[in-house]
Amino acid sequence: MVGPGRHTNEQRETATGEPSNSRRLSVATLLSSLVPTSLARRAIAVSVETDREVYDRGEPVEITVEFKNRLPVAVDVPTPRRRRWGWSVDGELEATDERRYVRSKPSTFTFRGGERKRVSVTWSGRFERTDDRHEFVLPEAGTHEIRAFVATDPNGSQPSDVTTIRIE
Repeated sequence: MVGPGRHTNEQRETATGEPSNSRRLSVATLLSSLVPTSLARRAIAVSVETDREVYDRGEPVEITVEFKNRLPVAVDVPTPRRRRWGWSVDGELEATDERRYVRSKPSTFTFRGGERKRVSVTWSGRFERTDDRHEFVLPEAGTHEIRAFVATDPNGSQPSDVTTIRIE
């Protein structure tokens, strides 16, 4: 029979020229399958930072988010929807009140042992409003909270971090 799952007598070699058995489970793979979801969620550290602390009204803000698996084994963090992570400004997802349509099919945020994932996004420095007419509104002067999170169930443990900026 030909196709997926077909068995061959080919022997693969590793980079050192030694035979490898791709069907054999590694110790790390076996250990990662034993990590409970609650521990996997707690194993992910989130940090968020901006390129500066003070901005003028309407000035773009560069946001850098880092996710780190603190365990030496791989972990899978289940998310109830396709969104694996997100960011917000003053509690508004991606600084907009626009309704987001994210497929409700569950997903998984996967990390290798000790892996770090780093993402940068730019907030325009304005809040998007979609009520009667679509517009971008300048935030009030003062302190504003920027939060980054793993999109696990918000009623449970949700790995996250917060930083603040001042807008003048």
